[in-house]
Amino acid sequence: MRFDTPVMLFVAPAVGLIFALAALWARRVRIRHAQRWSESLETQARKNGRFGPIIMGVAALAAVLGLAGPRLGSRTVIAESKALNMVVALDISRSMLAQDVEPSRLERAKSVASRLVHDLGSDRIGLVAFAGESYVMSPLTMDAGALQLLLGALDPEVSSANGTHLEQALRQGRELLLSDEGLADRVLVVFTDGETHDSVGAIRSEAAKIQRDGIRLIIVSEGTTQPTRIPIVGSDGEITGYYRDQNLNFIETMRRDDLLEIVADNAGGAIVGPDLADQAGAVRRLIANMKRIPHATTTAAQGILRAWIPLLFAVALLLVHSVTRKTAALAGLALVLVAPEVASAQGPVNPPDEAWPTDAARAARLYQMQANSGLGGDTTFFNAGSAALAIGDTVAAQRALAQASGSTDPDLRFKALYNLGLLYHYLAREDSAAAESHFQSALKVYREALLLRPADTGAKWNLELAMQNLPPSGGEGGQNGNQGQDDEPSSDQPSSGLSQSQAEQILNSIMEEERATRERLSDRRGSSREILREKEW
Repeated sequence: MRFDTPVMLFVAPAVGLIFALAALWARRVRIRHAQRWSESLETQARKNGRFGPIIMGVAALAAVLGLAGPRLGSRTVIAESKALNMVVALDISRSMLAQDVEPSRLERAKSVASRLVHDLGSDRIGLVAFAGESYVMSPLTMDAGALQLLLGALDPEVSSANGTHLEQALRQGRELLLSDEGLADRVLVVFTDGETHDSVGAIRSEAAKIQRDGIRLIIVSEGTTQPTRIPIVGSDGEITGYYRDQNLNFIETMRRDDLLEIVADNAGGAIVGPDLADQAGAVRRLIANMKRIPHATTTAAQGILRAWIPLLFAVALLLVHSVTRKTAALAGLALVLVAPEVASAQGPVNPPDEAWPTDAARAARLYQMQANSGLGGDTTFFNAGSAALAIGDTVAAQRALAQASGSTDPDLRFKALYNLGLLYHYLAREDSAAAESHFQSALKVYREALLLRPADTGAKWNLELAMQNLPPSGGEGGQNGNQGQDDEPSSDQPSSGLSQSQAEQILNSIMEEERATRERLSDRRGSSREILREKEW
């Protein structure tokens, strides 16, 4: 047995003793008062409650022992969910260090993979890292937090073999997916720039096996098709040089679309290009309709909290002591007399609140009736707009949330602006012809919301999505002439909200951890790293 708060074990005897002494003192006072009336009443007082101090002390002792948090035994916990089997294979070869995309091919691939793992946290995901060799970093698991930690630590130094062997990564990802005999669909997502030292025939053969086994292949390509050098980054994050081959010539790398298309064609898969701003979203859409089956995960929970046992004992002891005393009848009578008044003081349940969990349409209608009659003020408008948004009534939702967004209460105003931004995102998705206008409206309300809560990650994320879905050339005033002062500021102008680069910096904060890892590894890298043998990138 163990305790969450062991110090309470030393406090418990003292508390029990204090309660016992207090009960003993109260008994003596009662006896003295009875003695003033008559000897017979004194005798009766001495007979009643003789064990009261002991009962009070034991009950207090048991209650404090319950607060100590005793834990004992174990039990089996079964968690059921509908899961898809997916393996993420990440290229960690040195060619992925190229900075032809910001901040680098590898950092962008890790960021997209981390977002994908976060968004698909209910699915079973495995992780494979490959360079000159392929490594299984994690089997199929639903522990998204552990996968994200593993992704953040990936670096070319993890692999002891230089070069890139895509065929090994395809084979190991396929075998990892086939190791599970479930009926869920299988997906292999490969992050790479396409540079490999395998023969085309070997890669084509492995890709054909993937299609034969019913595995869906998705290739997320990184980098550009223009030759670029591979930098050597120092511990301070600055470029100290570029990798060279054995003839001291600079090594150049570029994205191999021709090879990636061969792999995708033979595997019947798809390619997500680097020109897409939201690569993780594109992967999610590709697998949205794939079959997920119920999956049960069994874990053994050790040290079950048993605080209820001593607490129940204390309550039962006090209850028995109270019922057996003559004053229990008076207490019960008082409870009967007072209970109706307490119940009536609680008042009736608000009908919209009662309808909301089960009937959103009725709740929206009742909230709107209250708002129209002036009951509840801006809070009722917010509730009406949120309920209308839940049932897809965009007109009523926009009208009510716009009213609530003018509230003088900062918390209520932020919530109304946040839901109003969600509404504009929904309208943009449903009405592609006016999508740009809706995304501009979303930009406006989320910037206003971030003025109230600058650190809210949900608002920052939705603001970035709206930015990414706008055309690269346009500001926010492209369609409506009356939005001049709310136009998207250019990169040379100050902005009261978040810029594109600031939003991306939030999503790529894991880059700082990677730099710290490079600092720890920099001492192990000698100057000989600048010269690589042929085809080891």
